[in-house]
Amino acid sequence: MFSRLGYRLQKFMYGRYGNDELSRFLSVTSLILIVVTMILTLFTGPGRLWLNLITLLLYVLSWGLMIWSIVRGFSKNLTQRRKERATYLRLAEKWRAPFRLWKNKHRDRKTHRYFKCKRCHAVLRVPKGKGEIIITCPKCQNKLAKKT
Repeated sequence: MFSRLGYRLQKFMYGRYGNDELSRFLSVTSLILIVVTMILTLFTGPGRLWLNLITLLLYVLSWGLMIWSIVRGFSKNLTQRRKERATYLRLAEKWRAPFRLWKNKHRDRKTHRYFKCKRCHAVLRVPKGKGEIIITCPKCQNKLAKKT
């Protein structure tokens, strides 16, 4: 019985987009907003109209995100879903890059130094303990004299 159900689900999902990073982000954000809404309802009373309105807005937003995530998964418009995913990944990378740089700086703090190019603002990684060196930026060919 379960194998037939799995087969039918597979057949139904054939040609549909399915789940990706954006869908997972939308689902998790929706669940977080639902929990925040539940916590806010504990503090709402008859005299707090603004809090009731915020709670209602968060509730509607959370269900809207959940429905959007589900609709994306069942969609057959693959090119539009791929465009949405590419836009999401591009925007998410802008937020993740500083944290990744901080993590790498912390990991390499004993063996490497990080410098920023004055012209193009690229981050340059050079080994420690080499003394006074001239660093050439690989992006703009700008030369920096730094002590490692």
